[in-house]
Amino acid sequence: MADIEVHRAHELGLPAARRAAEQMAADLGRKFDLRGSWQGDVLRFERSGVAGTLAVTDRDLRLSISLGFLLKAMQASIEKAVLHELDTLFAPPAGHGEQPVSPGPTPKKDRKRPKRGG
Repeated sequence: MADIEVHRAHELGLPAARRAAEQMAADLGRKFDLRGSWQGDVLRFERSGVAGTLAVTDRDLRLSISLGFLLKAMQASIEKAVLHELDTLFAPPAGHGEQPVSPGPTPKKDRKRPKRGG
């Protein structure tokens, strides 16, 4: 059973999702000394104490990472780094999936009050 599992939908399409996965592997490879290779649409990666897969389709991704005994102590920081990479690289393209921004409250007009007593 994997220690870190993530399933996410994306709107990138398969070619862009593969490019994002390759970028993620390169970034995390530098940070954690991972080596990876593609087998079809599945990126398999490993290093001593870590093994995982990142499967991409045109609509979603599935990430599964198994940590060795010594790296389990760093699971939270590894998961945080991985999720940050996913958020950055698999974000919807600009202008897609964003909610329109409401203009906010309209300012009140300055009403002049009659002066009292004078």
